[in-house]
Amino acid sequence: MPTATINDAAIAYTDSNPDAGTGNVLLLLHGHAFDRSMWDGQVQRFTAAGWRVIAPDLRGFGESEVTAGIVYTEEFAADAVGLLDRLEIDRAVVLGYSMGGQVAMEIQHSHPERVRALVIVDTVPQAEDTAGRRRRHTTADRLIAEGMHGYAADVLGVMIAAYNVEKLPEVADKVLQMIRRSPAAGSAAAMRGRAERRDFTDTLRAVEVPALVIAGADDAFDGGAAARMHELMPHSTLATIDGAGHTPSLEQPEEFNRALGSFLAGLT
Repeated sequence: MPTATINDAAIAYTDSNPDAGTGNVLLLLHGHAFDRSMWDGQVQRFTAAGWRVIAPDLRGFGESEVTAGIVYTEEFAADAVGLLDRLEIDRAVVLGYSMGGQVAMEIQHSHPERVRALVIVDTVPQAEDTAGRRRRHTTADRLIAEGMHGYAADVLGVMIAAYNVEKLPEVADKVLQMIRRSPAAGSAAAMRGRAERRDFTDTLRAVEVPALVIAGADDAFDGGAAARMHELMPHSTLATIDGAGHTPSLEQPEEFNRALGSFLAGLT
């Protein structure tokens, strides 16, 4: 897969269907301790539908270069925009999942002219409170001290719905292995950066492009966030995926692809 040096870091990425040009581009941003392989099914599905699909490994994850210490949400967003620049793409449908959803909202905040449409999957828009910041820094310390294996086991039952750990063993194993192979230094740096992210409430209120919010019906992290984001964005649609927790693109890919595909078809 290709790699580009963006903002002094080597960023690995998938660029499917580049012959499609720059008209219909879908940018997929993965979540914390995941990598671009989470989108394999969506790359295949939407490439077949005629889209050019760009899926980077965010800095510190997958095959991309690790920046130790702290990586802020703004830096991930700058990398994504820098990759679009390198590929000479002016605008894209920007889809972000979990941490990637916060990166997508940062792109909307800082570079709204680059966003053709916005898709937010299983994330929250608000900034961390004091307890949340402390929790993220404590988790980052653990990742550096212990590595990823224990953390992966601990969070598996919330990264996908607990009932899907046994019901969907191949999905559970894919998620487990993605987290285990995530570089500890990169994961810790992103965790510290997320602790300091901005509040995106006003950003969402100002969104003027079409938007889609997707949430697993049993997402343990949601707490009503998907409904609130839908209410904040004036031109948005909300899709709830039954039988899924925090990662509906893997737990219920057909339903996820149907919701996303319907939204994309409406843009073209």
